[in-house]
Amino acid sequence: MDDLYFRQLLVGPMANFVYLIGSNTTKEAVVVDPAWGVQEIIDTAAEDGMRVTGALVTHTHFDHVGGKFQGHHIPGLAEFLELAKGKIYVHKAELERLPVPPSEAVPTDAQFTLEVGDVLIEFIHTPGHTPGSQCFRVRDRVVSGDTLFIGSCGRTDLPGSDPGAMYESLTQKLAKLDEATLVFPGHNYAQHATHSSIGLEKARNPMLRFPSKSAFLSAMGYPAE
Repeated sequence: MDDLYFRQLLVGPMANFVYLIGSNTTKEAVVVDPAWGVQEIIDTAAEDGMRVTGALVTHTHFDHVGGKFQGHHIPGLAEFLELAKGKIYVHKAELERLPVPPSEAVPTDAQFTLEVGDVLIEFIHTPGHTPGSQCFRVRDRVVSGDTLFIGSCGRTDLPGSDPGAMYESLTQKLAKLDEATLVFPGHNYAQHATHSSIGLEKARNPMLRFPSKSAFLSAMGYPAE
């Protein structure tokens, strides 16, 4: 049996993908972006015989970490801490944006790695959608959050977004991964597919096919640098 435990779960009204990643040997797992149905996420892991020991944050928008939004409370990291009592791993650029005390978190950077049992998770800093956006590489796959979607990329018109940084993250970081690397995005926006590959995205995704940064910025409606 493969030691890697990896599950993709569709949750919430914004078609979020949540991921459980861990070791089938040690029965430990972490959850990526626990929000919306936090109890159901923890229960799913338990039904698989797994114990959730931490949470990885791709970025701190409410639909990925919970908190207050337009007068409503979205379940997320606060509920995760009550149910799992694990550490939260967030990029240092967004530590102060968490909906829970920063003392509950481990700040990460571009060189950060985490071992869950015998499974190594590599953290890739991919600013653009937000300053602290990060993706998680585990063996032959990458969880790409709201940086790279199937056929598109994350928005760059929100507070803290940086279209130039998004271009660099897409072309100089994610596109440099092995083309066989499977891509698991943060939302089910494509609907026709739940995952892709770096090779397919380089061939088909228009956000990865611009000849230059200037062309990317112009197409996105920003002045060329």
